[in-house]
Amino acid sequence: MKHLLLLLSLLVTGTAGFAQSRYVSATTKQIVYTRDRGVCKCCGSSLNLEYDHIMPHSCGGSNDVTNIQLLCQSCNRSKSNSCTCKIHNRTVGYNCCQNSTTVRKPSAAVQCSGLTKSRTRCRNRTTHSSGRCHFHQ
Repeated sequence: MKHLLLLLSLLVTGTAGFAQSRYVSATTKQIVYTRDRGVCKCCGSSLNLEYDHIMPHSCGGSNDVTNIQLLCQSCNRSKSNSCTCKIHNRTVGYNCCQNSTTVRKPSAAVQCSGLTKSRTRCRNRTTHSSGRCHFHQ
């Protein structure tokens, strides 16, 4: 009985974590590659391409086709969690974490910005304007 409960709890925990993962499906990758014509959206390079979240995943950006773009490794690394490629000084995304004027969909749930007792970021999702779930308001 103990083993069954442990297995069940691991299964539930594992699927809950997958829902918020950065995983981009193969279908989405194919669509984005075709749409972006196999080149970096910033500099036009076709080398070392990566799939980048336009609105950073850490700010609640989805893995949807509309939020993924092709960037070369250099541009993607310089963009990091912002909206600007620092190499080419071009805007290539939304900077929702540092810019409060960024427009978000009002119904889109984002990850809570509150901290847990163990000082890790809360995993709950919220649509509240403060960016915090009901535990952290």
